[in-house]
Amino acid sequence: MRQTNNLHIVAAEPLVSPEALRTDMPASAQAYDTVADTREAIAAILRGEDSRRLVVIGPCSIHDPVAAMEYAHFLKPLADELNDRIVVLMRVYFEKPRTSIGWKGLINDPHLDGSCDMPTGMRTARRLLLELAEMGLPTATEILDPITPQYFAELISWAAVGARTTESQTHREMASGLSMPIGFKNSTDGSLQAAVNAMISARQPHKFLGINGWGQVSVVSTTGNANTHVVLRGSDKGPNYSPRHLAAIRAVLEESGFKPRVMVDCSHGNSEKDHNRQPLVVENLMAQAAAGEEAIMGFMIESNLV
Repeated sequence: MRQTNNLHIVAAEPLVSPEALRTDMPASAQAYDTVADTREAIAAILRGEDSRRLVVIGPCSIHDPVAAMEYAHFLKPLADELNDRIVVLMRVYFEKPRTSIGWKGLINDPHLDGSCDMPTGMRTARRLLLELAEMGLPTATEILDPITPQYFAELISWAAVGARTTESQTHREMASGLSMPIGFKNSTDGSLQAAVNAMISARQPHKFLGINGWGQVSVVSTTGNANTHVVLRGSDKGPNYSPRHLAAIRAVLEESGFKPRVMVDCSHGNSEKDHNRQPLVVENLMAQAAAGEEAIMGFMIESNLV
C-alpha cells in the first residue's frame, strides 16, 4: 500500500498541556489584579469613559528575559508616574510573523540557535509574564499562533493581531474568544477596511476548532469580543496617521457602528522604518489631539535598552 499521509512530517512531539503548565507555574491574586484592572481601564478608554491614553511600549520582540526584566524595571516607575494620564503596557512579543523566513520568536526558538526548544520557550514566556504581572506592570503581545494563547493569555492585558493576519478567519475567530481587548492592524498594503472587517467579525459569536485546557481538540464556542479597535501602522506606501487618514478611518468605523477609537503604531510604515522618527510621529499625533482630534486613543512605540 502506498503511503499518502505525513509525507513531510519528521516528528510530532507532545507538549505539556496548558492546564498542566498553569498548575506548575501558577499566578498570584496580585498578578491577576494587574491584568484585570488594566483590561477594565483599556475597555473604558475604548468606550470614551476614561480620558487617559493607552501606550504600548517596549522591544520589537523578546529574545533575552533578563534584558526584558531590566527594561521593565526602568519602565515601571515611569508608568506609575504617568498613570493619571497614560495607561502604560510593556510590549512583550514572543512570536515573530515572517514575510518569508527568519527567527520565529522566543517561544519557537528560545536559544536562538535553530533548536526550536518549544517546551522551554513556552515556560520562559510564561515565567516572564508572571514576573511582570507580579511587579504590577501590565503587558501586551501579538497573538500569532492559535494554540499559544491557552498557555498564557490570562496574563496578557492587551493583544494585537498583526498586519499579515488581520484578514485571517482563524485570527478573527480567535479574537472573538480572547478575554483581553484586541487591536487589529491595517494590512501591509494599507487597507483600513480589512481591520474594520476583523472588528465586525470578532464582535460576533463563533464556533471553531481549537484546544481546551488539557490539550484536547475541541469545538470552541465564543461570545464575541466587543473590546476591539484599529491600529494604524502605515504601509508600504507610507504613513497613515495624518488628519486625512484619521478622518478616513473615523468615517469607516462610524459607518460600521463603531466608536472611532484608534491606536497609532509609531513604528513600521508610520516611521518609514526609521526608529528615530517615532518621537516625531508622537509629537504630530499629540498636536492633532490638542487641536481636537478625539479618535486617537493610544500609541505603540518600539524601544529597547541602549
